Amino acid sequence: MDLYEYQARDVFESYGVPVLPGIIADTPAEARAAAEKLGGVVVVKAQVKIGGRGKAGGVKVAKTPEEAEEHAKNILGLDIKGHIVKRVMIAGGARIAQEFYFSVLLDRANRSYLSLTSYEGGMEIEQLAVERPEALARIEVNPIKGIDLDEAKHIAVAAKFPADLIDKVAPVIVKLYEVYTGEDATLVEVNPLVLTEEGNIIALDGKVSLDENAAFRHPNHEALEDKAAADPLEAKAKASDLNYVKLDGQVGIIGNGAGLVMSTLDVVAYAGEKHGGVKPANFLDIGGGASAEVMAAGLDVILGDPQVKSVFVNVFGGITACDAVANGIVKALEVLGSAANKPLVVRLDGNNVEEGRRILTEANHPLVTLAAGMDEGADKAAELANA
Repeated sequence: MDLYEYQARDVFESYGVPVLPGIIADTPAEARAAAEKLGGVVVVKAQVKIGGRGKAGGVKVAKTPEEAEEHAKNILGLDIKGHIVKRVMIAGGARIAQEFYFSVLLDRANRSYLSLTSYEGGMEIEQLAVERPEALARIEVNPIKGIDLDEAKHIAVAAKFPADLIDKVAPVIVKLYEVYTGEDATLVEVNPLVLTEEGNIIALDGKVSLDENAAFRHPNHEALEDKAAADPLEAKAKASDLNYVKLDGQVGIIGNGAGLVMSTLDVVAYAGEKHGGVKPANFLDIGGGASAEVMAAGLDVILGDPQVKSVFVNVFGGITACDAVANGIVKALEVLGSAANKPLVVRLDGNNVEEGRRILTEANHPLVTLAAGMDEGADKAAELANA
């Protein structure tokens, strides 16, 4: 789960990371009141989970509360790369002397943590990494040892910070790492981390991504979720404990096991090339169980997607035998009734496959087509979606 900037700011503050004061506002009047409360120069910042806000007009400096109100009028409702601004943060102003960059993230390829640090901030880090890779210090972080003050100083030296700044920036790096581990994050990024004219180090803009697999350790994280912005189908699937991701296609996919579902996506995409370019509409892994309730919940989510024109159920019977899956499909269609109104292609293989196919054949549901193999099933599902 990605946090909004104002949420990252609040998390930083709770860990002792130096930040500027910030007040959220949902209306121009609230923005004006926030600017009056903070006093002095403020910055009106669009709260969207996407980069490039400044270039899109989503970040404006206001010298008076009236300016803050006017900027909020222009920013609220702004479309930034497909993200509509519904909230702004009124942040205190700072006299910036220099800008830096720091992040710590999960390095999946090396099964470790990685810190990225640069004495040069205020620009796209991807651009810096390509154009001047020597300006970006990449330091592997031992998850057991973490980042203590000595390691933070080592990181600052590697990033070419001058000696007079190392003792200032190192403690902030330690605090940011405490956010990373304390909140079970997969990313903590500050761009820019700034030195003010008064000589203070401040995290001016933060980005935090939380590992949802660790949510059981953080009941407070639920309050950080923007449920209003969530895709309604994904929210519905989550409520049923389904592993579902919506995609932009026409063939609904149901499978048991993430690997099988991923393979099914590829096969359907390939088959769709000769059937009008149709594509997979979702990722849905029903896991090891395929009871009528689970199958009905999965079909209910997929059939609720108006883009879906057909559904491909691709199941390999292992722990859950194919006859149990077949019974689940038949009963799910009974449960859904008239809501089941799109063709289903079913491919079963593995444990008790013959019995599973017999059950579906005898049920003789008008929407169900049996396929002998995955390629055949994907082709038929793509054909039906195109029709």
